[in-house]
Amino acid sequence: MNKEFVVGVDVGGSHITAGLIDLANKSYITNTEVRKRVNSHAPAEEIIGIWAETIAEVNPNGEYCVGIAMPGPFDYENGISLIKGFNKYEELYQLNIRELLAEKLNIKGDMIRFRNDAEAFLEGEVFCGVAKGYTNVIGITLGTGLGSSISKEGVTIDAELSVTPYKGEIIEEFVSTRGIVRTYFNLTGKRVENVKLLEQIIDTDESAREAFKIFATDLTWFLHQFIQKTHPDFLVIGGNIANGWDLFMNQVIADLSKLVEKMPRIEKSSMGEFSALIGGACCFKSLTTFD
Repeated sequence: MNKEFVVGVDVGGSHITAGLIDLANKSYITNTEVRKRVNSHAPAEEIIGIWAETIAEVNPNGEYCVGIAMPGPFDYENGISLIKGFNKYEELYQLNIRELLAEKLNIKGDMIRFRNDAEAFLEGEVFCGVAKGYTNVIGITLGTGLGSSISKEGVTIDAELSVTPYKGEIIEEFVSTRGIVRTYFNLTGKRVENVKLLEQIIDTDESAREAFKIFATDLTWFLHQFIQKTHPDFLVIGGNIANGWDLFMNQVIADLSKLVEKMPRIEKSSMGEFSALIGGACCFKSLTTFD
């Protein structure tokens, strides 16, 4: 078993991405990534088959360990899916994903480890990304859902703040893709499929601009709570919505500066989805000696 390289994997709601990570040199091996679409409503056999196929393309000889960034709820230690009631991966509920993947890949079960996807994202950024060198960091991912994580003195954990009560619901219903899409619908009666479509019309559609302003207000409220709770030196933000940084973050930073006595440094993720791949691979960093 090669201990220097690890296959990092990021499982999303509609895709899986895998790539080879060099833990010793804290880097991603260029052009090793494989990305495939996944039907999260498919039978378990089909889902596991695509996941295994993707990993095998990166690791054809089964030589490397596999660290997987996985959305919750999930029993990360034992590799069992607890995802139910989230309109994705329902067919995997209570299945041992570690055993199923190990059998498909013809490797030992202990060569596969799992961690929360938001936690993996921040671990990757602290390990070799924009937050490298900082020891008191928080991170969020803005996308289909809202991920939150904390890294302090080398230990990174899932903050699990997506269910924070807000406006009679939970904050994730507002600070997410569906939150912005719902706001735009409430303003116009028009449905759009995703945030990218709103970004494309923002110059000509006042309601699209207003939807991002409301999103910025909701995000500011959430970040204020998070910062006051953790007092970080650094905040890193990732996820697909962060690609539209200039559409909302100037407002967020300006409003936060009026609320927070000591503002952390705030930066966009430097590695995109590779953050989660690297963070997933870091499940095995205890096996590697670093400089």
